Amino acid sequence: QVALVESGGGSVQAGGSLRLSCVVSTVPYNRRCMAWFRQAPGKEREGVASIFTSDGVTAYADSVKGRFTISQDNAQRTVYLRMDSLKPEDTAMYYCAAGRLYTHCDSWSTLRTSATYWGQGTQVTVSS
Repeated sequence: QVALVESGGGSVQAGGSLRLSCVVSTVPYNRRCMAWFRQAPGKEREGVASIFTSDGVTAYADSVKGRFTISQDNAQRTVYLRMDSLKPEDTAMYYCAAGRLYTHCDSWSTLRTSATYWGQGTQVTVSS
């Protein structure tokens, strides 16, 4: 069974908006870090935004601060990534990641290597 199911990607013009969703379906939701990463062709996977599910504390990469918003619906076990003022450089495959239970969000590199579950990815394409 798939632990994380993403949806919401698509193609938009620069300046447009998208909202990604990540449903946590088969593993515990509370008391873990949930994060969004992205990976463009030929580039490393990079952290975009994170949220600790129990207290809602968030963090953002500098490149998306003020444009992206991570949020959650605990009852629906869903994490969202609202992306506004999209730029062509935001084009990438976006992945949802679940960190280890009872572990707060850490640096992007630590989250990337320690994530327990990854979604299948959803493509976001921004045209100029």
